[in-house]
Amino acid sequence: MIEVKNLHRHFGGFRAVDGATLEIETGSITGLVGPNGAGKTTLFNVVAGVLAPTSGQVLMAGEDITGLPPHTLFHKGLLRTFQIAHEFSSMSCRENLMMVPGGQTGETLWNTWFGRKRIADEERALRAKADEVLEFLTIEHLADHKAGQVSGGQKKLLELGRTMMVDARIVFLDEVGAGVNRTLLNTIGDAIIRLNKERGYTFCMIEHDMDFIGRLCDPVIVMAEGKVLAKGTIDEIKADERVIEAYLGTGLKNKDAVG
Repeated sequence: MIEVKNLHRHFGGFRAVDGATLEIETGSITGLVGPNGAGKTTLFNVVAGVLAPTSGQVLMAGEDITGLPPHTLFHKGLLRTFQIAHEFSSMSCRENLMMVPGGQTGETLWNTWFGRKRIADEERALRAKADEVLEFLTIEHLADHKAGQVSGGQKKLLELGRTMMVDARIVFLDEVGAGVNRTLLNTIGDAIIRLNKERGYTFCMIEHDMDFIGRLCDPVIVMAEGKVLAKGTIDEIKADERVIEAYLGTGLKNKDAVG
């Protein structure tokens, strides 16, 4: 689904991503881990079009998407979520979902005058779709709650729900578990697995909770100092001396501390 080839992103003399090369297989849930400052979020931002690369290439299903802006990638089915949820706080959870699809009839002034029936029909369909998504995520009881008033974990579920309102092909999840209690984290994990198995979503996720990564992800990619350090199953990663050194600066005697 995604190929990253010799990707660089520099900030002045600082090389946040320094020649990273990796692949995200179609239909996988790929984990991206590494110590703080490894370049994971910068890599996400470059792939998702938030930042332009200094050099290198990004391919999606064989198509060169290097440097394309986020709205163009959105229409190609590449979406991302953020560590801090970005919701329309004064709107309901249902309305937040209904806002997602682009090109809605009511977005043009002409149609608000002469296309009212089409707008009404479209909004009924969007409302039904939003309610289906909320039920899938087991937060249908929050449909009419203002999005700014729900918990952090519920906001993360709502962000995941946004990806379900369009035909997402690959979703980049940036620390979906950050600040989320264990019960809601399990709910989020269940939703990701169902979207992967039942709807064919491909995921790549940054996460520091190794138990969560181990439950969901295969393979796991490790970054350090802007480069890809290792790739394998969670057990292979935990046993890799290079990974242990990157996380702890120590040897195998402390390998149980990884994660």
